[in-house]
Amino acid sequence: MSYPEKVYFGEGGEVTARFRPASTPVDTGTPDNGIHYLATTATTRGEFGLYRVVMRPRAGGPATHFHRTISESFFVLNGVVRLYNGDRWIEAGAGDFLHVPQGGLHAFRNDSDAPAEMLLLFTPGAPREEYFERLGQVAEQDRVAFLDEHDSYFVD
Repeated sequence: MSYPEKVYFGEGGEVTARFRPASTPVDTGTPDNGIHYLATTATTRGEFGLYRVVMRPRAGGPATHFHRTISESFFVLNGVVRLYNGDRWIEAGAGDFLHVPQGGLHAFRNDSDAPAEMLLLFTPGAPREEYFERLGQVAEQDRVAFLDEHDSYFVD
């Protein structure tokens, strides 16, 4: 294993860091059930996408699915999140982590009576923001094309 190819060729470095305070409003959804865009594909130049997911009690979650082009990782910040690893459901708490490579079946949900928060990491980066923002608005006849465009393949 080696380091990736260089992408910066300057001599002295640059001031390009971005700070996002915790008080920044939720990007999509509501404060008690929403997604914070911590690092989007645009801000990381396609390297990764990092999102903080806030789930109200009994918020549920997506059905079992997989991605062909991106891996997805979950890091529970607080509360209890049920994570499906393709084989079984795991009750995950603060500090627990699950990595799902491309093609790996997975799902997550909050079935508890308490709120929960976790970090989602997608690598390489993908434009997930449109997926998060439009999924609930896509007409049924357009759903298959929308999911395919956003590398999300649900299994029955």
